[in-house]
Amino acid sequence: MAEETPRATLDEMRALVADLPGPDLEAGSMAATREAQLTKPPGALGRLEELTQWMASWQGKHPPSVVHPRTAVFAGNHGVAALGVSAYPAAVTAQMVQNFIAGGAAVNQLCKAVDADLRVYEMALEQPTADFTRAPAMSDEDCALAIAYGMMAVEPGIDLLALGEMGIANTTAAAALCCALFGGNAAHWVGPGTGVAGAALERKTAVVEEAVARHRGAVRDGFDWLRCVGGRELAAIVGAIIAARRARVPVVLDGYAATAAAAVLFALDPRALDHCLVAHRSAEPGHARLLDRLGKPPLLDLGMRLGEASGATLAISIIKAALACHTGMATFAEAGVSGKET
Repeated sequence: MAEETPRATLDEMRALVADLPGPDLEAGSMAATREAQLTKPPGALGRLEELTQWMASWQGKHPPSVVHPRTAVFAGNHGVAALGVSAYPAAVTAQMVQNFIAGGAAVNQLCKAVDADLRVYEMALEQPTADFTRAPAMSDEDCALAIAYGMMAVEPGIDLLALGEMGIANTTAAAALCCALFGGNAAHWVGPGTGVAGAALERKTAVVEEAVARHRGAVRDGFDWLRCVGGRELAAIVGAIIAARRARVPVVLDGYAATAAAAVLFALDPRALDHCLVAHRSAEPGHARLLDRLGKPPLLDLGMRLGEASGATLAISIIKAALACHTGMATFAEAGVSGKET
């Protein structure tokens, strides 16, 4: 009899998170040293200077570079969509994936603008997760396999990873994750998503309340909450974040759903997201609360709430600009400019 192929487990994922590499402090120090020598007052470029040091620390080299950025969009369907928590039907997920493939979505145009490689990953769209008001969204094995699948997005040669998602009802899952991980009333975390209001928004809030109450007694950590109220695309984002850390690839997170997925790792270890930054503050109200809990100020605040890694991809241009200043500017000595008087 042939041996059964070993399957992924959440315990294996927990072990990976317990053994994540830290920053390269020497590379970060080299970036800070050069920054202090450039022809500008100290701190005059604000967060651009922080970005350079962050990139050097997590790429493990100086100077850091962005030559092969990748935008990864994970798409998954949620069984809870059948409860009317979204303004759009679940069929839109697959339709939008085809739009990505055809090059017609916003993220396609943004990837062209910043010269990023776009990859779209379908997560068993014909098999939605379970309605998490009645049962866990995924089994332990399904959740672990989705995490492992997300890890495959981190291929050799990538030097910056922008992460996003597509999935009708995933702001409901995001709100449930945040409520479960950080507490508070469901109404604090639930927003309009694709545009629900009135009775539909009340129904969405009630769904989150019911789901968190149902599963609270059967979980022990963030991975269990991901399994119970998350989705395959959110689990894949978790996997991509883990793999990027191990491969020394800095990560840019998109909006509410992507950040909520990342929060699963933060709940396990607050240092697990040190190699990640959040691209923008979503118009979804729960995102601002989540960013405060994670201690991660966004790079941009443009009122965006599209998802599909649109904000994360746009932020690549900011990072490229930061590195261009860092590597291309002259030092005081090179330019013959007098430095700050002591």
